[in-house]
Amino acid sequence: MLGLIVARSKNNVIGKDGKIPWNIKGEQKQFKELTVNNTVIMGRKTYEDIGHPLPNRTNIVISRTTKYEGVITVDSIEKAIELASGNIYIIGGYNLFKAAIPMVDVMYITDINMVIENGDVFFPEFDESKFNITIGEETPEYTRKIYRRKQ
Repeated sequence: MLGLIVARSKNNVIGKDGKIPWNIKGEQKQFKELTVNNTVIMGRKTYEDIGHPLPNRTNIVISRTTKYEGVITVDSIEKAIELASGNIYIIGGYNLFKAAIPMVDVMYITDINMVIENGDVFFPEFDESKFNITIGEETPEYTRKIYRRKQ
């Protein structure tokens, strides 16, 4: 299974000044539940923002310029997928999300109930009609949605 997991604001912001622009208790719980004991694939900037390999996961970083200790580093999404095992989750950033959307089986998107001013990284636009959408957990702060690709 090739999936994508992201949280985005009402205005599609996923990053501001190199960081996730919110800190909502419990919002990242699903991320951990889905990715532990599986493979996460991320871009160089996402890895550098995290600052270390995520524990109990196979970490693959896509970078053409830098090799990192403690993770697998490759230069393309295709090579990353080829080396991955278990369920595979694309976790950011923009360029990787944009490349992965046409390939993913499922997207776990958490819609954060806020507008972020001056965001500088956005989730790419995509054709929602290609997916069946299920509403998951809803709180005052966020709504989880699962987008499964139509067959």
